Amino acid sequence: MLYVGQRIVQALVSVFGVATLIFFILRLTGDPVLLMVPQNATAEDIAVLRHALGLDQPVGLQYVSFLQQIFTGNLGYSYVQKMPVMNIMMDRIPYTIDLAMSALILTVVIGIPMGMITAIYKGTWIEKVCMPFILVGQSMPAFWTGILLIMLLAVKLRWLPSSGADSLESLILPAITLASLSIATVARMTRSSMLEQLGQDYVRTARSKGVGVPRLLYRHLLRNASIPIITIIGLECANLLGGSVVTETIFAWPGLGQLTIQSIASRDFPLVQAIVVLGASVYIFINLITDLVYGWVDPRIKLGREASQ
Repeated sequence: MLYVGQRIVQALVSVFGVATLIFFILRLTGDPVLLMVPQNATAEDIAVLRHALGLDQPVGLQYVSFLQQIFTGNLGYSYVQKMPVMNIMMDRIPYTIDLAMSALILTVVIGIPMGMITAIYKGTWIEKVCMPFILVGQSMPAFWTGILLIMLLAVKLRWLPSSGADSLESLILPAITLASLSIATVARMTRSSMLEQLGQDYVRTARSKGVGVPRLLYRHLLRNASIPIITIIGLECANLLGGSVVTETIFAWPGLGQLTIQSIASRDFPLVQAIVVLGASVYIFINLITDLVYGWVDPRIKLGREASQ
């Protein structure tokens, strides 16, 4: 419990630091009022709008007000859409969750088995067939993968829609694009962990006793090799949220990623601040859950922490 409490305090401090950084960095990007007023606006019009948005106050007072909004759960109003920030985000969050979860499922279902297969059958034709896909997936950026998928499956073959979120089919291309890098990363980490375990004495003993490959994998290898795999999956969960910015923009997917780009372009400070703080909170929460899972998978890690404390 002490460890959990310490990690929660660290998480709160990290979120506070991220909120502070994004607040002051946004103020360096320029005055959002100048993008909101017409070209023939007078200085008096600009001053009136700046006062209405509270941007005429000292930066220190704006910062205190921003922190109060975070602690009270009132994230303010969008400068551009004239709506509560929370309402705007709640409309977009389900789309981002659908995309991230679909990509995560593809990552786990494809990445882990591919890594296991390439390790078990090292040096065979199976490894030679799988490894090029892993290397290409890890070296190709998401925007280029998305463009190629659109050209092939949407434009040339016309199997899938190239944009929007009108149906379940619209989710396929964005999910594959977002998951491509994560699948390759998880596969390579799984392969490395499996190869390390295959050289251990207990594996040779199990094989000498006639233990079959399926039982050897799921009863012995996977559990002992799971710590680095859990680590990389936890990191990839957070990376999927960050990568959704590019993917959602390419496929016009109406999630938080697309909303982030639009908000930055219009200097919608309250909306950008809320999205960044939410993303940081999710990232930190996933890391916390990953650390807690370590203790369940390998009790030695938990005992080691208690001994050090």
